[in-house]
Amino acid sequence: MSVSVLEGAEATPETAPDALAGFTIGVTATRRREEFCALLERRGARVVQAPAIRLVPLAEDADLLAATRESLAGPIDDVVVTTGVGFRGWMAAAEGWGLSADLAAHLTSARLLTRGPKARGAVRAAGLNDHWTPATESCEEVKQYLLAQDLNGRRIAVQLHGEPLTGFVAALREAGAEVIEVPVYRWLPYRDPSPLRRLISQAISGGVDAVAFTSAPAVLAMLNAARADGLEDALLAAFAGSVVAACVGPVTAGPLEARGVRTVQPERARLGGLARTLARYLPEHSVTRLVAGGHALEIRGHAVAVDGELKPLPPAPMAVLKRLADKPGHVVARSELRTVLPGGPSRDSAEHAVEMAITRLRRALGPAGIVETVVKRGYRLACDREVPAAAP
Repeated sequence: MSVSVLEGAEATPETAPDALAGFTIGVTATRRREEFCALLERRGARVVQAPAIRLVPLAEDADLLAATRESLAGPIDDVVVTTGVGFRGWMAAAEGWGLSADLAAHLTSARLLTRGPKARGAVRAAGLNDHWTPATESCEEVKQYLLAQDLNGRRIAVQLHGEPLTGFVAALREAGAEVIEVPVYRWLPYRDPSPLRRLISQAISGGVDAVAFTSAPAVLAMLNAARADGLEDALLAAFAGSVVAACVGPVTAGPLEARGVRTVQPERARLGGLARTLARYLPEHSVTRLVAGGHALEIRGHAVAVDGELKPLPPAPMAVLKRLADKPGHVVARSELRTVLPGGPSRDSAEHAVEMAITRLRRALGPAGIVETVVKRGYRLACDREVPAAAP
């Protein structure tokens, strides 16, 4: 199940320039990573970069050359163009082999089915005409479009997008089509896996508020990395809990939703739309609002706004504040607070660590009286037991 967030033009508190201030967002993208991170940082977010995959072009690959020659061996009836970067790579490789004119002539007489706007743009940039683009920008809709027709004897070239489209190709062949798989590039795990592994640990521990995905291979790479470390169930539990899984579109969200993870998506599958979606969703759904000691608190991922003034907090004071906020007005024992401290202090040092975290929390909050000490019992936020629901 996914949640789409409308991208209205009017400025609202959720779309203010600092709408993401106090939130930490993990970014798994490789392509256009700097651009996307800048979109989030301009809205105040703290960004954790953890590229999950790398794109490996296959211009020198014998499989791509063989698929191109097979395509040229006879008329092509349909060409499924799944990605813009892949189609451009195919054209560039054909030019390098001296086959670009022959390939363009074959494609001119074929129906070009483009999965989305980027693929359609690449086709048009090559001087070719696109025949049809699905509204959902999904391979599934392209497959259903083709299967609704008589495919017996049709030659169909399918440009792959980093991984085999096994079910897609099998369905077309079962319907009688001759399918040529065109492997323009492939996705491999990023060379340095340590940033992704750290992001997985941060997601599980609550160190990030959201993880943003811009491709399905990146989702799969993160799940595979978590599985290799025995952490896949814990990661999925984090996404089912407080960590938002934000996906650029339904294709990207597919591997997560297949595992029952609820995702957040923009109305249109664009990086700018994904950034705006997070800027609306996180302030509305990931902020705890309450009044303590006569002061309005808004608790975000790594910061708290006290009477509207944003105050970043280190991990230990923030962990303690969030646990106190889970039970506003109630006493929370030191023994319970020490369980949320980062690093898991030993029993001998735990009580001192809790006291230090409380001291730093009070200092960071500023006004006195927000956090009260209850002698021999623990600590509490100085607010009424019955806390009104947060404004939507």
